[in-house]
Amino acid sequence: MAEIGFAGAAAHSPGLTGWFDKAGTESQRAVKDAYERLGDTIRDARLDLLVMVANDHILNYNPADYPDFVVGTGAEHTGPAEWFKAWLDLDEYRMPGRPDTASTLYEHLSGNGLRVMESDKLEFDDNISVPVTLTGFKSMGIALVPLIQNCTVPPVPDQRRCYAFGQQLARVIRNELPTDLRIGLFGSGGLSHEPGGPRYLEIDDEFDRWYLDLLVEGNHERVLREVTLERMEQAGAGGTAELLAWTVVMGAIGEKPCEALCYEAVPDWRCGVGAVNWSV
Repeated sequence: MAEIGFAGAAAHSPGLTGWFDKAGTESQRAVKDAYERLGDTIRDARLDLLVMVANDHILNYNPADYPDFVVGTGAEHTGPAEWFKAWLDLDEYRMPGRPDTASTLYEHLSGNGLRVMESDKLEFDDNISVPVTLTGFKSMGIALVPLIQNCTVPPVPDQRRCYAFGQQLARVIRNELPTDLRIGLFGSGGLSHEPGGPRYLEIDDEFDRWYLDLLVEGNHERVLREVTLERMEQAGAGGTAELLAWTVVMGAIGEKPCEALCYEAVPDWRCGVGAVNWSV
């Protein structure tokens, strides 16, 4: 069976590339070090491909016809989408895909009560662009399989359904993929933020620190019981629920030790910024 060789998660705030210097020196250093550590861990894991779970920001699909999850099956993935290049202050990047593996994932993740689709022409904004840049992944030559999810358009799959989806993802990796593959899992999104809402410049650092402490504690049932979709929305409507991407990764790996690599609450970044790494 294929092996999961890496599991991590981090915020993808556009401020981390577009206006990074608006934070103080210590915050910049802490975040830079954390993402570089994630990048080093990915390199050391000798991965064949990385599955990056991230929300869509309504870039690829119309809200009137919105899937729950989309598997990116392209042979190559490029970004950022044209409109976002200046906003994110990023040049175009290109990363290899893995169409054969992605198609197998799509085939076996479908039919579980969730609406799962495939696409070979996904566009990316900060959801993929920020983490692949800050970790250096975009230049590693490792294949990427994007797994785009709905965290925004009702009905949003809640934390338990996302965790169960992660468990199914792990079963597919271990039972349906070639035995010599090493797979990495990366949850992209969060922490507290409310894009475009009345609390646009506010960060709920109390929620963020509580959430990270729960992950380090490692009791997944408690996380699922307490970090509900409603609680995430209270911490920042329309944004904090991106942490459901982390929930998918948690479901895939089970209760593993977790290290919190950083946390910074910088209002000018418009988002609580944190990163974690699980031992797998």
